[in-house]
Amino acid sequence: MLTPNRLLKPAAALGLAVVLAACGGTAANTGGGGGDPASGGDSDAVEGAVNIGAVLPLTGSSASIGEDQRRGIELAVAKINEDGGVMGKDLNVIVEDSAGAANAAIDAAKKLVSVDDVAAVMGEYSSGVTVPLGQYLQQEGVIHMNVGSSSPEIAGIGDKSFSVIGLDTIASKFASEQLAERGLMKAAIMVPNNSYGEGIVDPFTEAYEAAGGSVTETILYTEGQTSYRAELERIAASQPDVVLYSAYGQDSSVINQQAFEGGMQETPWFGIYLTMCTSDSAPETVQDQIGMDVNYVGPEGQDYQDAYQEEYGEDFASTFSGYTYDATMMLAEAIEKAGSTDADAIAEALGTIGQGYAGVTGDITFDDQNQRSDQPYLVLKYTDGKVVEES
Repeated sequence: MLTPNRLLKPAAALGLAVVLAACGGTAANTGGGGGDPASGGDSDAVEGAVNIGAVLPLTGSSASIGEDQRRGIELAVAKINEDGGVMGKDLNVIVEDSAGAANAAIDAAKKLVSVDDVAAVMGEYSSGVTVPLGQYLQQEGVIHMNVGSSSPEIAGIGDKSFSVIGLDTIASKFASEQLAERGLMKAAIMVPNNSYGEGIVDPFTEAYEAAGGSVTETILYTEGQTSYRAELERIAASQPDVVLYSAYGQDSSVINQQAFEGGMQETPWFGIYLTMCTSDSAPETVQDQIGMDVNYVGPEGQDYQDAYQEEYGEDFASTFSGYTYDATMMLAEAIEKAGSTDADAIAEALGTIGQGYAGVTGDITFDDQNQRSDQPYLVLKYTDGKVVEES
């Protein structure tokens, strides 16, 4: 159930109309608004504005990523409104907290759709949340923008669902190529037992075996455990050349700590979405880990990077804020082009705009299922407390 939180962040410095709401009774460090749709909660829609929504993990295991996603929205709204808004109106983005849980995400989406009457919804981060979220929005005839998930299941949500980030059919092939280039030809796989993890296993295994590699062990683990030692023992017993893994922030912290304690970091570890895998881990447990991640910025992204650093006083906290920025910008342009908040009109406009769109994350071209057809990746390394491009 969606629980309102009325702590409002001052936004005057950016001139923003971004409203944040917390789910599950846990206050995000910024936010306000919200309400239970079943009980007719208050609307966060702004009269006279174009209202769209976002469902992000502002609390829970992926909260650090969710906060960075929120930053991307914040910066996009600032630019859009400074440039005149949408259809002559301010853009208002209502951000709801999923707490990283599918049920909370659906409750948040119900509020956005039935109470706030938004024109579109962005979200989430975890594929296990994004898939049911997108399916609900498709059922309701509301535009869905996937801004952080990569399960191949997302491609089947429907004609109202678009992805500004590449799916794991692309990511897994890239990861297999990177391991083969390094001569790491025996890999153990350790990924979460959800649609995201399942979406990694088959594409990676197929591409890796085609490159001459072999998978020594495959583990789909249950999230939220206090111990992964049994799974790690199975990995060690398979004697891989490399451990290919992925985990959300707090789970990755436990996995990396226990692997470190067991001496398993002597075997190379390759993280899929390395910033996610290391964001909450103790530095000594992930020192010298390598991995892949979505590209931070494309050829058109320097101004965005500069604006981020100026506003938040640091480099990107993750690789994901640019995708919410691009999604917000594309939705604003599509609504402007459509001259309407009608879902069919927005979808038609997105189909046109998404053919060579110069996003801050690079070229965005949608395929015939509204999915980003090409995704640039980086190879990264965790060194001395930070993630850097591998030299």
